[in-house]
Amino acid sequence: MGHRHEALKVAEDIVAFENKQLSKLKRGADVSEMTNFIEVAIKKVKPDRERLPDTRQSITHKFKVDTTKGYMIVGLYNDGRPGELFIEIAKEGSTVGGLCDAIGILTSIALQRGVPMEELARKFRATSFEPAGPTMNKGQPQATSIIDYVFTWLGRRFCPEFKAEYERLMEAKGSE
Repeated sequence: MGHRHEALKVAEDIVAFENKQLSKLKRGADVSEMTNFIEVAIKKVKPDRERLPDTRQSITHKFKVDTTKGYMIVGLYNDGRPGELFIEIAKEGSTVGGLCDAIGILTSIALQRGVPMEELARKFRATSFEPAGPTMNKGQPQATSIIDYVFTWLGRRFCPEFKAEYERLMEAKGSE
């Protein structure tokens, strides 16, 4: 009974949204059925990682936010989707450089696990911290942080709906 209770608890914690399946388990499904359900639930929560090919295309973009210079390198799948991100900041050893390294790693993992770039761009756009200010990109003249710059650029480059929304926003700001 203890293992059955623990398995049911794990299943409920992992996929609370699967009410129909869970109600079947609560009515007395056997342990093998519960184990199978948990494995399927984990797959839904943690999809397989889609690794990039060993040899791949990439895009390198030079940027400047206020006085901070950097590069972002976006590794691409064969179909042109982004699959990894590296952000290199000119100020080696800086806190901002470390933060950018961490954001690049997290973004790469998210993309390889199936999180859409548009979702990431919407979540990280408008993140605000120093350095912030003017950029050297005419299509994106201001940034509230390096992360704002990076994800706005990625959204504009890889997500047509994001790009159109951003351009409408910029036009509205220009007409104020």
